[in-house]
Amino acid sequence: MIQIREVQTKEQLSNFIKFPDKLYSGNKFRVPQLHMYEKSILRKEKNPAFEFCEAKYWLAYKDDKIVGRIAGIINRKANEAWNEKIARFGWIDFIDNTDVSANLINEVENWGKLKGMTKIQGPMGFTDMDLEGMLVDGFDEVGTQAVIYNYPYYPAHLEKNGYSKDVDWVQFKIKVPDQVPEKIKRISQIVQKKYNLRPLRAKNAKEIIPYAKKMFDTLNQSFNGLYGFVPLSERQIEFYIKQYFSMINPPYICFVLDSNDDVAGFGISFASLSEALIKTKGKLYPTGFIHILKAMRKNNQVDMLLQGVKPEYKNKGVPAIFFSEMMQAYIDSGVKTAISSHALENNESAYLMFKDYEHKQHLRRRSYIKHLN
Repeated sequence: MIQIREVQTKEQLSNFIKFPDKLYSGNKFRVPQLHMYEKSILRKEKNPAFEFCEAKYWLAYKDDKIVGRIAGIINRKANEAWNEKIARFGWIDFIDNTDVSANLINEVENWGKLKGMTKIQGPMGFTDMDLEGMLVDGFDEVGTQAVIYNYPYYPAHLEKNGYSKDVDWVQFKIKVPDQVPEKIKRISQIVQKKYNLRPLRAKNAKEIIPYAKKMFDTLNQSFNGLYGFVPLSERQIEFYIKQYFSMINPPYICFVLDSNDDVAGFGISFASLSEALIKTKGKLYPTGFIHILKAMRKNNQVDMLLQGVKPEYKNKGVPAIFFSEMMQAYIDSGVKTAISSHALENNESAYLMFKDYEHKQHLRRRSYIKHLN
């Protein structure tokens, strides 16, 4: 018999976070999230998204053993912006048992109905900065720290419960060339001169931090209108600056500045932490941080996590500036492979930046949707 229990205690939340580590024990493709980071996202007192979100978490038990988990989320800000009544599900994991998945899904759907929601979509997080999308292609590829990994049986379970494709995101694996293509460098120079732009060539993190908030302002403008996105609040921006900017490697980040010293566009990448996080098994201490520090110092792969351009500079070649700068930094550091950020499959402009480089599809992930009757 399957039992579904709501997460209400710290111990239950800890079990909720740790369950995938047991489910994927021995799997060489899943990149685990750090437990301490998961807690900062899932706890109401830590995550500023709870200013406009509500959430519940559940665990599935079979013979008193945890066999699945799921989170239900309602983002009121997103629903207002998109004029929808949508519940979200996320943090979904389960053994290959259709009774387990059906009971978990039924629990979150009933919660959504009680809250007056007419649709449910996922996997999604509180905001676009959380992990989203179920893996549907690329099960034998190591993911990045910014994406979900799941077993191949997951999509079939969702479809059996009445879910259908809403959108797909695609990532690419890019071969770093011996030198930046002349075409890209030429476009970069032309765009800089034409629009009076310049790349910020920072030597250390202190020179980048003053522009971090401006970067997020540009992100809010750039991502506006994309699937499920709502602008980040001031508290969220502060939260993500503290979370991520302590780990930055200046050459792998490029802010393109205009004549007013505002961020016209940006590209953010990090040395890949995938292999390091696999070694940590979700724990930063006592030795996990050592693996992460080693990966940050020497690595032949980078993850391109975020890119954005202000609306007034769209289709004006600004990405050529930050990609030219970052690609040169990869070459100088001996990086061989870059994994792109995830882009909506119909966002053709996001793919244009790769056409001058040797590349192939890396991962494909899907957001599912279902109408709640």
